Amino acid sequence: MFKLNNRDCEWQVGLTVKELLELKNYTYPRIVVLVNAEVIPEENYASTIIFDGDNVEAIHLMAGG
Repeated sequence: MFKLNNRDCEWQVGLTVKELLELKNYTYPRIVVLVNAEVIPEENYASTIIFDGDNVEAIHLMAGG
């Protein structure tokens, strides 16, 4: 089990940030992902593995005016 935006999610062995975003249909053009309060650069999404017990935050950035 891990947390995604403060909600419990089923953990899968080898799950990457990229796979998680695809599974949850996060297709926002501007998104920031933090794993255990550490910002993950977009170029590392495919290589960053989410572990059991991790806290993941996916924040959609919006511009306003």
